Amino acid sequence: MVVLSKVVLVCCVVVLALAATVACSPLTAINALTTDSTYNKTSNVVYGPQDRNQLDIYTPKNLHAAAPVVVFFYGGSWSSGARGDYAFVGEALASRGIVAVIADYRLYPEVRYPTFLEDGARAVAWTVKDIAKYGGDPERLYVMGHSSGAYNAAMIALDPRWLAEVNLTPAVFRGWIGLAGPYDFLPIENRGVRPVFFFPNSPIDSQPINHVSALAPPTLLIAANKDNLVNPVRNTGGLAAALRTAHVPVTEDYFDHVGHATLVGAISRPLRGLAPVLDTVVRFIQSDAGRNAAPTTPQPEKQKTVVLNNE
Repeated sequence: MVVLSKVVLVCCVVVLALAATVACSPLTAINALTTDSTYNKTSNVVYGPQDRNQLDIYTPKNLHAAAPVVVFFYGGSWSSGARGDYAFVGEALASRGIVAVIADYRLYPEVRYPTFLEDGARAVAWTVKDIAKYGGDPERLYVMGHSSGAYNAAMIALDPRWLAEVNLTPAVFRGWIGLAGPYDFLPIENRGVRPVFFFPNSPIDSQPINHVSALAPPTLLIAANKDNLVNPVRNTGGLAAALRTAHVPVTEDYFDHVGHATLVGAISRPLRGLAPVLDTVVRFIQSDAGRNAAPTTPQPEKQKTVVLNNE
């Protein structure tokens, strides 16, 4: 554990030092330290009529057969973010043989709830229709997100209204993955988020936890034990409990040594020593969302894992 702590510290110092040197954001620094040798990238693909209806595709190099696909939505409180900032997510997934689709969507103040969900559904519909051209298998499709992006993924996976608008259902997903997502957050405490959901008249149907049913896809929920922005007990734990009650297969993982932002950062090569987030995601996908046995890796100390299979 001492060696691991030293490695993590060195990685963090390198990333922060680079960010300070080139006057860039931590995400830009992480991307600067991320290789581009593991994937072929297709940029600026249009999936809808709006300016922000564009996505980037990361296809693993030397791909010999159609690969599983992840559509990823980034966080930013529904008011910030850009797909290019998350190239490290595309690289990480591609390096493990997964085609990654990273999509932009419209943000506040241009739009409010539920327009960004409509954009997300369009991105999924594009993926189902066209991803085979880029090496992906649309029959092995997952939707994944971090923070507000995890909310988007949850709503698209749990609430059939959004995919119905593009003539699909959540059954199109083999599973879905949420990282530090807000799934049950009314009344809204975050003042910056309040106008996105029409506070104080925030719609009850805006909450993912209210759309849980037995038809939900198998689920992987990951959170940081010490998350000061999104309460992991209420949100991740509460949604997992609701899914379990509905007899939906669900896996929960909670990690130490990361916070709300560094949870997704740990997917990157520079910060991977913080927590096995990428390994956990890949294991879920390789096991067909728990339907098949997959090799296990040692769990870090203090990590909690709860798995329930639907029998």
